[in-house]
Formats: sequence, structure tokens, C-alpha cells
Amino acid sequence: MTPRVSVVMPVHNALPYLDAAVESILSQSERDFEFVILDDASTDGSRDRLHEWALRDERIRLLEEPNNLGPAVSSQRVAAAASAPIVARMDADDISLPHRLTDQIEVLDNRPDVGVVGGLYDIIDPDGRIVRGPELWRLLQPRSVPPFGNGPLTYRREIFDRVGGYRRECEFWEDNDLIQRMAAATRIMVLPYAVYQVRQARGSNRLSADQERVERAVDLMYRARARIDEGKTYETLISPGLPPDRKISPQVFVSLGSITLWAGGRPRLLRRLLKRGDLGFNRQSIAALVWTAWGALEPRSLRAFIRLLLLRRRLRTNRVLWATGPVEWPVEATRAASLAKDQSILSRKAEPARILSAARRTAK
Repeated sequence: MTPRVSVVMPVHNALPYLDAAVESILSQSERDFEFVILDDASTDGSRDRLHEWALRDERIRLLEEPNNLGPAVSSQRVAAAASAPIVARMDADDISLPHRLTDQIEVLDNRPDVGVVGGLYDIIDPDGRIVRGPELWRLLQPRSVPPFGNGPLTYRREIFDRVGGYRRECEFWEDNDLIQRMAAATRIMVLPYAVYQVRQARGSNRLSADQERVERAVDLMYRARARIDEGKTYETLISPGLPPDRKISPQVFVSLGSITLWAGGRPRLLRRLLKRGDLGFNRQSIAALVWTAWGALEPRSLRAFIRLLLLRRRLRTNRVLWATGPVEWPVEATRAASLAKDQSILSRKAEPARILSAARRTAK
């Protein structure tokens, strides 16, 4: 019998967080699902642990890869194995809150014109402590910046198949790329409260993979976002790729450093920014230089400063967008323009806010 939903999760060296991720799915209020898990050549004992879980719960279907596929290809492989008409993504170091599947499926049941449902999320540190709560302002970012990534993504399988799924060429930002193509094919709704918890761990795939490879990939993501903001396609960027020796956007180092910062660590990326960053006498470069230097010297005070900026942003967002039920994304232009005006006034009154302008475009 076909389950109501397939939860799909690629796994690569996910200990010590794997148990919490699996348990969060098995404890969902929605019970009619299969849990398709792909072990992508783990070497840390994750595979053995998954075998133990599969013996405990018959809803788990375990797939195994002998050679590491990487994040994009493993995501495609496990998604393709789903048998249900609705698919929910899960990441192996995160947590789905108990109501996540029930709430997202309800939107799809009530709205046949909607093909994708996302949700806001908490950010938690390696110990599971919430360091940032759900942020409604994410719904009012430019269309080039989806307000959620892989974790809280739930979709109709037919939409995923229609757009072609994940693409290897967009590795390390395959979720952003997929959501952009889905947005062109269907309506997307976002639950404006936390249905998920994204863990910022120092062992993140982005940080444990080859550093230059990850930096080039994230740089490609920012270049693609710039094309979207200009109303252009980014397909021509993907096909040939970017030269390996090309200088990369300073935003890349803020994005990658944020993982370490919110994991409670000290990002040490200033030297790499000076060596590899496409620096100039502009706001983006100055912001990245200040952010990376500040993060290396005083990460605690940087986190406190960001929280203050987020509070002010949240108060301004609430003037423009107040929602308790699903919100269509992208949010209509009038609301977005109103918020942009508020933020422009804030930046003129509070120059320090510009220091972290690059951070608002990070995926997390």
C-alpha cells in the first residue's frame, strides 16, 4: 500500500546527531509515511546505526551507496526512490518538529494549486540549544533568496519530476536551485512558524568538504542570485562553471563563517578572504572584512550584535507582514517594497547595520 508521504534523507557521516534526526521523524504526529534513508558511504558508524533503526521500525527503507556521491547527487538518488505522491525532505543532523508533516500535508490537501510547502525554522547549536528562532523577515527577502532550504521542504512528487530534481552542477546550493525552478512551475506556500530546526554544526558538509570547492560553489550561488535579481537566467553560469582561480564574492566568507559562528565557534576566514575574495572599495567588501575580523576576534559580541539587528528587523517586518497561516512566496511586491523602504531608513539611521548586510543573503 502506497504511504501518504515519503520522507527522504541522505546521510553522510551524521554522527552524533543522526539519532535525534531519525527520532524526530518517527515521532511525527502524521503516522502514514515511509522513511527512505540513503547512506552515502559513511565511514563514522552511521551505516551501522541506520541498520539498527531499520530493525526497530518497518517504515524505514534503507539504501546504501559504496562510494560517496556528494550532497547533490545523493539528494537526487534518495528523492528518486520515494514512492508516495508527497515527498518531505529531511537532513541528517537536523530535527523536524512533531507537527511538521501534519501541517505541511494539510496545506497540500487543501490547496491543489500549491505544489510546494516550506516552513520557517529555528537555528540550533551542536547541543540542540536554540540560538535563533523563526524569522518572518525571510519571507520578504528578494526572490533570489528562498526563505527555506532542503530541510523544511515538502512537495508534490510530480513537480519535482517536472523540473528535473536536483542538479549536480549546483552542488552545495542544490536546494536553492531546486526551489527556484519549482517556483517557476507551481505556487509555493510557507508556514510562518518553526516546523523544523537547522543545526549549525562545525562538522557540516559545507565545512568538511574540500574548502576551495565549497567556496567556488557558494560563489556560483551568489552569482546566480545576482542574475535572478536582474531578471535574467543563470543557466549560462552553470554550464561552463567558473574558472578555479577566479576571485570569489566576499559574501561567501560571511556565509560559510556563519555556520561556525552559530555553532558557537570562532570563524577564522579573514586570511582566506584577503587571499581569494574579490575585494574592492565597496560596501560588500567592507562588510565582509569587518564581519570576518570581528568573528575571529570576538565571536560572542558579534552574535549579540546580530541578534540586536534581527530584533529590529523582526519588529519592522511585523508592521508589513503578520501571519499565522500559510503565506504564498514570493510575497507580493507591495509588501516587499514597504519593508525595503523601512530597512533603507534603518540603514541610514544606524550605519553599523551595514556591516552585516552580506549576512542577510546567507541560506541559513
